[in-house]
Amino acid sequence: MKANDLRAKSAAELQEELVALLKEQFSFRMQLATQQLTNSAQLGRVRRDIARIRTVLREKAVA
Repeated sequence: MKANDLRAKSAAELQEELVALLKEQFSFRMQLATQQLTNSAQLGRVRRDIARIRTVLREKAVA
């Protein structure tokens, strides 16, 4: 997910995507805790995507 792609979306779309990513992150954390997560890099990817979306939302709020 690129920041430029996120900036083209509306705030409502970003909120929906953020909620979906937070649910996905929770799922990955549960899989990690139960030793079922096969690719641990997915967790880091989701965390970075969440941070990107929050950054773009903050930029839109300030502007």
